[in-house]
Amino acid sequence: MLIIAHRGASGEFPEGSQLAYEQALTQGADGFECDLRLTKDNQIICYHDSNTKRLSNIDLKIADTTFAQLSQSISPYPFEQLLKLALENKKDLVIEFKHPVPTAGRVERLTHSLLKQYKDQIKSAGISITLISFSYFATLRNMFMSRGLYKSGLLINNKFYAKITPTKIAAVDIKLLSKYPDIARRYKKRGIKLYIWTVNTESDLKLCEKLGAYAVITDYPARTRKLLGYP
Repeated sequence: MLIIAHRGASGEFPEGSQLAYEQALTQGADGFECDLRLTKDNQIICYHDSNTKRLSNIDLKIADTTFAQLSQSISPYPFEQLLKLALENKKDLVIEFKHPVPTAGRVERLTHSLLKQYKDQIKSAGISITLISFSYFATLRNMFMSRGLYKSGLLINNKFYAKITPTKIAAVDIKLLSKYPDIARRYKKRGIKLYIWTVNTESDLKLCEKLGAYAVITDYPARTRKLLGYP
């Protein structure tokens, strides 16, 4: 199984930060997972929440704050810098788009535009880029916009979505699979690659192996490698 660092090595370092992603490299991650949001001035940053309240001492809405203003408080990590880090180190990227957001599909359009600028470097590095979302319609949009250059997957945390996934990649909540492991078996028959999130315990890792997961998304890349017996 591939080991994907969830917002970097976020179990030990500030999630979504430059440090977390750099440490994920040293911990042997095969790739990076990131959440993308747009600032007020349309800068793409790696940030999970819609505001800064949970991760800092202040409360700023990402969509209503410029990159420069955010930089005075939280040191936002530009997605382009993460892309360069992935290219330089030949690491896969799993990119999550959040919905609903005030800017609707603009974050996808700008991200696709940026990825297009790096198309040759991405091809040369041989890395895989997968775009995921909980939104069914955003997933369909990504499939269309990717035009075969990148992969798309639906994020799944309920049985209904598990039945209707339109993609050849499914990113499924470990809690759902623990209750309904047959979901994974059905995907295998359909040739769907299974990414499982967020996997942090030995028992969950063993389940992922048993279910034939293609990749696990974890907060602890180094510990996950050790538990799996990887060099």
